[in-house]
Amino acid sequence: MDLDRVRADTPGCNHVLHLDSAGSSLMPQSVLAAQLDHLQLEAEVGGYRAAALAEARIEATYGAVARLLNCGAEHIALMENATAAWNAAFQSLDLSSGDRVLVAEAEYASNVLACLVLKERRGIEVVPVPSDDAGQLDVAALENLIDARVKLIAMTHVPTNGGLVNPAQEVGAVARAAGIPYLLDACQSVGQIDLDVAVLGCDFLSASGRKFLRGPRGSGFLYVSPRIIDRVMPPALDLRGATWVSAEGYQPCADARRFENWEFNYA
Repeated sequence: MDLDRVRADTPGCNHVLHLDSAGSSLMPQSVLAAQLDHLQLEAEVGGYRAAALAEARIEATYGAVARLLNCGAEHIALMENATAAWNAAFQSLDLSSGDRVLVAEAEYASNVLACLVLKERRGIEVVPVPSDDAGQLDVAALENLIDARVKLIAMTHVPTNGGLVNPAQEVGAVARAAGIPYLLDACQSVGQIDLDVAVLGCDFLSASGRKFLRGPRGSGFLYVSPRIIDRVMPPALDLRGATWVSAEGYQPCADARRFENWEFNYA
């Protein structure tokens, strides 16, 4: 990486020493220009017409994210943010009373809150997996917790602070062997660590655009594996994710776009 070029392409570097990319990075000039140009276009021709004119560029985003994760573009949903992506995946599972969700001890707070809501509403059990001496999720302890009650393994790859990196690939191997869905929060790892969903073995991967990918706030994505797409339905469908085919019938999109919403910040 040519750091001089990166800094020259980042207007904020002229003003601050920015140490908060784990929260929200400084955008490069190309990201800033793309947003401003599209907002100007919306102001001139209207939002729908602007989206139509930018369709090729918008569609290219799916391919770019897919290349980043080593998957097909049909497995990518563009989302409003990482939390929306994580919750859409989590809520798409038909969890009920007595079902167990295994989580890491170093789990992101918003993810835990979503789990606790379902614990209260549906009676699921939220079970923290013990950590090893380094603070990582203990894979052996995870294996010992696997039984017929476990319906989901959810883990944050890299927690928000502290420098911890959880063993995402090893957890994926456990999940695959047991046939249990695996939801990986890659909000902090995407852009820092090379991610290959085939190697990670996850069924879902959620991420944000604003952190180490240096995109804008209000952007994120969800990966949905071909193993699970036909087994899950997002908690809410609209005309982006499904087609109303008869008075009482609908047809969801066959791919990950069933998780998307019609209204979206296309800039």
